[in-house]
Amino acid sequence: MQSIHKEKTTIFNTAVLVAALGYFVDIYDLLLFSIIRVPSLQDMGLSKSQITLDGEGIIMWQMGGLLIGGIIWGVMGDKKGRLSVLFGSILIYSVANIANGFVTTVEQYKAIRFIAGLGLAGELGAGITLVSELVAKEKRGIATSWVAGIGLTGAVFAFLIKENFHWRTCYFIGGGLGILLLLLRISVFESGLFHHARNKSAERGNFFMLFTNADRLRRYILNILIGLPTWFVIGVLVSFSGEFGEKMGIKEKIDPGKAVMFAYAAISIGDILIGFISQWLKSRKKALYIFYAITALFMLLFFTTQWNGTASKMYWICAGLGFGTGFWAIFVTMGAEQFGTNLRATAATTIPNMVRGMLAIFILPLFQQLRHFTDYVTAGWIAAVIIMLITVVAAFFIDETFGKDLDFIET
Repeated sequence: MQSIHKEKTTIFNTAVLVAALGYFVDIYDLLLFSIIRVPSLQDMGLSKSQITLDGEGIIMWQMGGLLIGGIIWGVMGDKKGRLSVLFGSILIYSVANIANGFVTTVEQYKAIRFIAGLGLAGELGAGITLVSELVAKEKRGIATSWVAGIGLTGAVFAFLIKENFHWRTCYFIGGGLGILLLLLRISVFESGLFHHARNKSAERGNFFMLFTNADRLRRYILNILIGLPTWFVIGVLVSFSGEFGEKMGIKEKIDPGKAVMFAYAAISIGDILIGFISQWLKSRKKALYIFYAITALFMLLFFTTQWNGTASKMYWICAGLGFGTGFWAIFVTMGAEQFGTNLRATAATTIPNMVRGMLAIFILPLFQQLRHFTDYVTAGWIAAVIIMLITVVAAFFIDETFGKDLDFIET
């Protein structure tokens, strides 16, 4: 155990840097298709309607890869180690992104984005788990916030690359960055807590253990629900900002890629700041409530001040929404802190991917169903109210994890 404590001497160790850079590449690749969807599909000769329909299909295939990959990598992280996931996941999605630069049909695009999704699913959960176990518990929230804050700027970088390079080159750059990062990861050591748990008789990485105990199932579900606003904001309000702007009478054309860039630039700032706020308040939950309030405020501004507004105002409100949902790091950290070492990677890797999956299985269907009964904008704000109510209730019932000792196992 002495070696474990020796590792936990600084927030800014090699593991934090490598996890942050890994998440940077992960976010770049995760959002790249959303940013270059139109030019890449136009280049394949698709019509405007086909770009919308096939674009949604490609995103769904990528989402499917994320859901399945989250389970695979989570289990592997607890059975084989956190580093095995960090090496394996980035290798898969780096090669997949290089392959994406050569696609010529929609079917090829779907297949390779599915494979990329499988790889992308492992990066954040394994990185946060490793950092949580290597950094002193009193500074854990700040360290993981730096990981997310730096990593999320990958979306801004993706937009800037898209503005200056052909879409195929954008994929090559993403793949190349991943391969370079593999070399840096050689210097990272495995978590001492994982080695300690491996020497115990407790079963490791059994995904179904999350469902066989009422208390574990409660913790797992609540951890998923507290993250819902992030993908409602990005997946609905920001991604469809052009459609909302048109319905609200904004005459200028709104670029969803630019809206994503504004949102993620602000998310990265929020993710760093929330770590310090959580440290100052000595509470994960209180920090969450503050950022939920900011998110709710900008949702209100989104639906009340945009009528006959301007594109620039839409971008800045998207930035405000992004800042408010900059609790992704604390949300994933809480997922890691809620579960024992033998299930920690499984939980921390599947939870964020389940939230991403909720966009496809709950958030978008809710928004679409509401549109059958009312207009586009009204459906949006009703969905926002429902999402925020669910999230606040879940946060109320979830356990506080600030300063929690992570040297325990699930039985």
